[in-house]
Amino acid sequence: MNRHRVDSLGPDDEVMPYSDDETDDELEASSEEEPEVMPGVPQPPVEDRPSEMAWKVKANDRPYHQLPEFQKKVFLCIKKSRYSGNDIKTYKYNVLTFLPLNLYEQFKRVANLYFLALLILQIIPDISTLPWYTTLIPLVVVLGVTGIKDLVDDLARHRMDKEINNRKCDVLLDGGFQDLKWRDIQVGDVVRLKKNDFIPADILLLSSSNPNSLTYVETAELDGETNLKFRLGLRVTDEKLQEVHQLAEYNALIECEEPNNRLDKFVGTMLWEGERYPLSLDNMLLRGCKIRNTEACHGLVIFAGGDTKIMRNGGKTRFKRTKIDELMNYMVYTIFVLLILVAAGLAIGHTFWYEEIGADAWYLFDNKNQGASYRGFLSFWGYIIVLNTMVPISLYVSVEVIRLGQSKFINWDLQMYYPDNDTPAKARTTTLNEQLGQIEYIFSDKTGTLTQNIMEFKKCTIAGRSYGDPTTAEGVALDRGRPVDWSWNRQADRKFTFMDHSLVARIRSGKDKDANEFFKLLSLCHTVMVEHKDGELVYQAASPDEGALVTAARNFGYVFLSRTQDTITIKEMEEEEKTYEMLALLDFNSDRKRMSIILKFPDGRIRLYCKGADTVIYERLSPNTRHKETTQTDLDVFANATLRTLCLCYKDITPAEFEAWSRAHKEAQVAMFDRDGALDRVYEQIESNLMLIGASAIEDKLQDGVPETIATLAKADIKIWVLTGDKKETAENIGYSCSLLTDDMQIHYGEDINEKLGSRQAHRRHGPQTSRQGKKKPTEPFFPAPGKNALIITGGWLNEILYEKKKKRRRLRLRRLGKRTPPSNPQDGQPMDDWEKEMRQIDFVDMACECEAVICCRVTPKQKGNVVSLVKKYKKAVTLSIGDGANDVNMIKTADIGVGISGQEGMQAVMSSDYAFAQFRFLQRLLLVHGRWSYIRMCKFLRYFFFKNFAFTLVHFWYSFFNGFSAQVAYEDWFITLYNLAYSSLPVLLVGLLDQDVNDKLCLKFPKLYLPGQQGSLFNYKNFFISLFHGIFISLIIFFIPYGAFLQTMGQDGEAPSDYQSFAVVTASSLIFIVNLQISLDTSYWTFVNCFAVLGSIAIYFGIMFDIHSAGIHVIFPTPFTFTGAASNALRQPYLWLTIILTVGISLLPIICIQFLHKSIWPSVGDKIQRNRKKYEMEMEVEERKKPPTFQRGQRSRRSAYAFSHSRGYADLISSGRSIRLRPSGRGGPQSSIREIPQREAENI
Repeated sequence: MNRHRVDSLGPDDEVMPYSDDETDDELEASSEEEPEVMPGVPQPPVEDRPSEMAWKVKANDRPYHQLPEFQKKVFLCIKKSRYSGNDIKTYKYNVLTFLPLNLYEQFKRVANLYFLALLILQIIPDISTLPWYTTLIPLVVVLGVTGIKDLVDDLARHRMDKEINNRKCDVLLDGGFQDLKWRDIQVGDVVRLKKNDFIPADILLLSSSNPNSLTYVETAELDGETNLKFRLGLRVTDEKLQEVHQLAEYNALIECEEPNNRLDKFVGTMLWEGERYPLSLDNMLLRGCKIRNTEACHGLVIFAGGDTKIMRNGGKTRFKRTKIDELMNYMVYTIFVLLILVAAGLAIGHTFWYEEIGADAWYLFDNKNQGASYRGFLSFWGYIIVLNTMVPISLYVSVEVIRLGQSKFINWDLQMYYPDNDTPAKARTTTLNEQLGQIEYIFSDKTGTLTQNIMEFKKCTIAGRSYGDPTTAEGVALDRGRPVDWSWNRQADRKFTFMDHSLVARIRSGKDKDANEFFKLLSLCHTVMVEHKDGELVYQAASPDEGALVTAARNFGYVFLSRTQDTITIKEMEEEEKTYEMLALLDFNSDRKRMSIILKFPDGRIRLYCKGADTVIYERLSPNTRHKETTQTDLDVFANATLRTLCLCYKDITPAEFEAWSRAHKEAQVAMFDRDGALDRVYEQIESNLMLIGASAIEDKLQDGVPETIATLAKADIKIWVLTGDKKETAENIGYSCSLLTDDMQIHYGEDINEKLGSRQAHRRHGPQTSRQGKKKPTEPFFPAPGKNALIITGGWLNEILYEKKKKRRRLRLRRLGKRTPPSNPQDGQPMDDWEKEMRQIDFVDMACECEAVICCRVTPKQKGNVVSLVKKYKKAVTLSIGDGANDVNMIKTADIGVGISGQEGMQAVMSSDYAFAQFRFLQRLLLVHGRWSYIRMCKFLRYFFFKNFAFTLVHFWYSFFNGFSAQVAYEDWFITLYNLAYSSLPVLLVGLLDQDVNDKLCLKFPKLYLPGQQGSLFNYKNFFISLFHGIFISLIIFFIPYGAFLQTMGQDGEAPSDYQSFAVVTASSLIFIVNLQISLDTSYWTFVNCFAVLGSIAIYFGIMFDIHSAGIHVIFPTPFTFTGAASNALRQPYLWLTIILTVGISLLPIICIQFLHKSIWPSVGDKIQRNRKKYEMEMEVEERKKPPTFQRGQRSRRSAYAFSHSRGYADLISSGRSIRLRPSGRGGPQSSIREIPQREAENI
């Protein structure tokens, strides 16, 4: 891709820097392959060296690709073919590997490994005071539930892989086409694709049913765009490979570049019948695209499976974990440390106790000749086992259950269901839900994500008069009108809507020559291709803009019917068809920002029609043109309404003038040096002194609710960056349309950004030397002036600013060898070292984060991922990426959360995403409702879970001071086993699944409720230690109040109830009441299920306790069940019931007081909204009854609304005649004399 610029002027804003989209591995590999540079020996330029094509494909020869020279080592001496098969594997397990791999992954969790070690310790009799089943049963349940969940997830991946790999395709084998599955396709196979087929691999186009192998493809799955692109086969293959027997005899050798991720480039050669033919991207059909408007085509598989460009662009699959997961792991480590310290302290206590008391107590003699230190050592391991419930084994499985439930709620949310294409929201992962409540940055694609990629002709200005608002045929303005009835025009597109009846009336009357000329220009000045299908006209445009303009002309009576290489035929106002001779077509490109066509009218007149951006058209207008000022005013109005505009003009040319220009044009076409520049200069000569007709205004339709969604997310302090491969003007225009950019923002472009960063860098170089290790950020802001700022930066400038420009391979290799010194001149624009490069990146991220909006345009898929990585790295922020095409996969995988827009043709983004839905507007509900609820529920669950386990476990600690630190447990063994599984799990699980402080409507009405999640204020180390001290306090109460009550006490029957088993029953019963009533205090949203869970847990406890304390079960299993009759004996004493009530009351009363004072004196935003919930709900009901106000734009300001979406049209294709000339009757015979421009002559040698 040529870049006509001087380096000092900066990068070309219109060029997407795909050359920088090379993977580092490829760059290193290619650099290392270069020969050593010998000093003194002249070397050819790097660009001119013949590069050996390492990838070789032989047509119709499967054994060729299994030759030893194409084998690569996999492991030790095991080798396999370097050519990938065409099957895709995204699953993790198969039947044989599931059990070992899943157990290996689960035991990578420290907690599971810890409990396995505990289980082994419990088998040792000298250490354990607890039976082995108290650990085995919870561990098996945890591993089983997690394993089943992983199995279900992997089965879904198996189904998706199977669906794709089992698609059918016609493959040429044994002299005929056979119906094979995609997975069975191999490199070198010849395949036949039919209309609407997905392309199964990266394929070299050989021939098609259209003339000259013209094949239309839809690239929605690659880039989200639905407008068609065309691909062409080589002329020689088109002529000789139409029949099956010819394809079967095809034996060409293809030599090309190795598999890579560059979507814009393909370089190779075809060696066939002794001749070499060059190959380019124009000859390739990429996997993921779809065949359109082509009945059949044939191709040769070049890259398959993981080697295809779409798969190479996916980036690395990263294992994503939430912030809460990471925090939870650190807290588990903290608990480990606390556990070891407590166990060590108690073991030391046991050593001293045994020396002072135990050794002299004859009744404790156990016939073991063990010293005090050794007994202390055994006591340490005994307490590790006894206190193991400080590390909750059921924590992880409970978290997984909660996440699974929250994912189901997302899937079942009818307000995120899109009925137009029957697409519900889908949580494709179950591990990231609470992270949705902590998002700080959203990175969004534009085409297909914010927009529908549908253009509609909305307004126009003709001869100084504006049209498009609801108006009667007489020109009377209306508040609300009805669409124009097109029944008078048999060729009209019935889907086209227009509200201004006066324009139709003026055109049909024939009295307004300017209006007729306006639509005649639209029907003639374009590069649209037309197809007649079932009596209907089907337009194929290089961009949706062009299609919308030609469709508008069609409805207003100027119907484009057909074109040949030299003519265009239209039908004017239901009259006879008219054919215009096309003398020249001056195509659009991003520098010219306009296109022109020179036509010879049937009456012999020669006229130039031109359409383009107002900024370039106004410079070329004739001094005699009229309506410049009024048209300019209308353009300002259109720009303020964020419509995309084009100015339309014409110029009459004399035959002599055209002849002179035509000679200059032909000379420029054959120029050997700077041909494009020569053509541009010739175009400038003829495109002058133009007469203005008017301007068109097209709406690039946003998806429903996009501006409102962006405004709501902004109130939640979420910053939105748009990363798009589209042009700068288009991206900026959409920024205004969706309210991301506003008129009161100061917009900074690449040059300004580079200058500010350069000055900061120079200040750092020449300023006082600071500690490089500290990496202190400058305190002064980049934009000290008050007001809002926005950045709009192109991919080229992004590389320039971040020093990401790739060097020539030779320079890179020399730098690796240490032969190139780092730049020392601060003016050379390069970093002094890696530290300075990192500081430059930090500066850019800081500057961007000071802005209200950031738009990165003309960026490659890899650059999208890099921008997301920078924000994650330097801001430590939680990021979300949303897109709909394969070019978004990299950033979707890089971000903490990836969201795919489903329901479009392209599903590649969805397959790589964590969440998927059909419309961008659903994002606010996903984050502000489901994300916030999930975060609050998970935080509340974790706080409570840690509390209840500390309160439960630390009773053993207090008890140890009264049992000689002997690792004796305070509870019954079965109570320890079932406490987390049955007695206290259900209420907290339901809080984690169902709790909500405010309803969904209030969540959306008050986006500020989202802020605690971003700040991480609901679960952190402070909350953890509050839970710890709360647990310590409760454990103190639970132990010492029953202890004091049992001390020197007599029951009603004259028996003392102060035995160990009765004490265990009272402490356990008090604990169950406290933890279940505590979760009741923390529950914000009560349902029947919550109430049932709390009461049911208490009932289950008493039911199981009375059963396992019964004489019957003791008779059957005497060893495990030793508390015979303990519960019934203890709980029949009113004194002990009073003890339980006192313990529960003293435990909960301080908590109730603290919560009351906190909500009264220091209420949070959520507390205030909860307090006034009824009032706000009534206000929302009133608002819903009222008519929603129309969206008001800001103040008017002058900016160009020009935003033409395509880079280059079908002009070369039309001029060459390849799309319209007939196939010669004799294969291999001489070609019909068709004029072709020299640019195409080099294509097929």
